[in-house]
Amino acid sequence: MEKSRLGFDVIIVGGGIVGVTLAACLKNTGLRLAIVEARPLDVVTQRQRAYAMSLLSQRIFQDLGVWEAIAHRSGHYRQIQLSDENFSGVVKFVRQDLQRDFLGFSGQHQVILETLQASLRGHDNIHWFCPAQVTEIHYEQDQATVELSSETQGEMTLQGALVVGADGPRSLVRRGAGIQTKGWQYGQSCVTCVVEHEAPRNDVAFERFWGTGPMGVLPLTDNRCQIVWTNPHAEAQRLKELPPEVFLQRLEQHTGPQLGRLKLMGDRQIFPVQLMQGDRYVGHRLALVGDAAHCCHPVGGQGLNLGLRDAAALAETLIAAQQKGQDLGRLSVLKHYERWRQGENLVILGFTDFLNRLFSNRILPIVWLRRLGLIFLAKFNPFRLFALKLMTGQKGRQPRILA
Repeated sequence: MEKSRLGFDVIIVGGGIVGVTLAACLKNTGLRLAIVEARPLDVVTQRQRAYAMSLLSQRIFQDLGVWEAIAHRSGHYRQIQLSDENFSGVVKFVRQDLQRDFLGFSGQHQVILETLQASLRGHDNIHWFCPAQVTEIHYEQDQATVELSSETQGEMTLQGALVVGADGPRSLVRRGAGIQTKGWQYGQSCVTCVVEHEAPRNDVAFERFWGTGPMGVLPLTDNRCQIVWTNPHAEAQRLKELPPEVFLQRLEQHTGPQLGRLKLMGDRQIFPVQLMQGDRYVGHRLALVGDAAHCCHPVGGQGLNLGLRDAAALAETLIAAQQKGQDLGRLSVLKHYERWRQGENLVILGFTDFLNRLFSNRILPIVWLRRLGLIFLAKFNPFRLFALKLMTGQKGRQPRILA
């Protein structure tokens, strides 16, 4: 049986939040878009995870017309607190620093992805291939060819001007193109879970640094919060396997009186952390976005925000090329995106790496140094404001989407 051949302008490999955000940015351009996802959609959306989302990510969602649907199902934080173990000094960032209603929000994976998916419905220029496995990609002079295999749709050939790898840190697209990466494993894993707490307010996000690794707490709706607790691999695995009541005792010792008594809501998850930066983000008829291009330590909650910024920047680049009648897969076009995002991402990767190395140890001179740094950050407003703007996505070039 002959394979079906289908023509597109942009073929997005990866139907997660970053890939679907890119499609949402391009949905009204008239470009023919294919989204290829290896897993069934209900599996992709059911990930039990919430993310610290920046003000820039909020603005991107606003530009896409999906913010209101996400906002009322997300926790909003009006204050961010940084502290070091049991050191009394606490750095507080408040919404008045930026004259905003809030400093960020805690977006749940399922809420964000389902809302983005819904925004694509009714657009005849967008086609899903899901579940479907990419078996081969060929980058030819005038087009890229993506071979697919699907249990329900059989074997297919997609042809397009551009292939976008949005398929995560183990990106098949990146590896197939021979793009090398630099980086390292941290020897740490994050235990994540959702807990219900007794605190009277639920609009504070805080990061508490311990010698074993940072702990992030993100407010969700209904007096719940997301815990992201970093530890060495073996200790993280032990925490995941502890009986719930013992785990909560350990957790309450680390969160202190700020949250009060905790109740575990659902299962605990675990994932390893790494730093990774692709040597390049683009090639002939190829572009990488999100974790396919880079990964950072979760300290500071920057990972997904960088991916959304990639998607918006690539969309802006492609829209500009389309308006000029340029070939979307041309390397000279895609280099604009790479120059824009690769350097900015490197700054954030370096910043999160520095924070983790500075705070994930108990070497006394470094402990004294970092605590002096926290005091300096709390007292010196210009530096504190710079750090806040960096964390909330207010630094660097801002993408603009006309969705």
